Amino acid sequence: MLYYRGCVIREKLTDVEAATRKILKSSGIDYKVLTDEKCCGSFLLRTGFFDDAVELIKSNINVFKKEKILVSCAGCYRTLKKDYKDLFGIELDVVHSSEFFQDLIESSKLNLKKTSASITYHDPCHLGRHSNQYDAPRFIVNQLGNLVEMDKNRENARCCGSGGGVRSSYPEISEEIASRRMEDAEKINVDIICTACSFCNLNLNSVCKKGEKVYDLSEIILMGLDDE
Repeated sequence: MLYYRGCVIREKLTDVEAATRKILKSSGIDYKVLTDEKCCGSFLLRTGFFDDAVELIKSNINVFKKEKILVSCAGCYRTLKKDYKDLFGIELDVVHSSEFFQDLIESSKLNLKKTSASITYHDPCHLGRHSNQYDAPRFIVNQLGNLVEMDKNRENARCCGSGGGVRSSYPEISEEIASRRMEDAEKINVDIICTACSFCNLNLNSVCKKGEKVYDLSEIILMGLDDE
């Protein structure tokens, strides 16, 4: 299995990579990473650099097409799962970490300790509305603590404000959208806020001013990992 980290996790969210690696090791999963890993093309596609994205995707296809691919980022998941197929008719064997971790838990390869912590989950656009994956992350949260939903959730969840190049081109708008989402979380007064997308992670954490922190699913799994 290939663990495809993605640009943001590889360069900026190394704790997510470390957590994922530890979970895979604890579960006895053999995997590899690419030493020369390239971008999946998501950011180029979302910001209008279509021709550049096509060239990048062409260079990736031969690397990816014979692999089972595990991804941590919702944006990478949507791109590899949907865009590669729509553009080139290539159906890759790709799974998001939330789905993979659920399978590990259900097959008793990954053992977790449940706590009394209240946890809310932010649905990334690419994983939720774009890929219709809502249940696996919630299954994981409920193995670790008690899921508390924000008022706007699942297909009605607010965007984090980062996607489509908004964070890069319109940082003030991006920050305002992220702040509204964090206000949703503040209203329900939970112990832990988590998500399953590197862009959501970065953008929501960028507006945390009161000591709160948004975690990736892999990081909260690590909190409850039962190595005994």
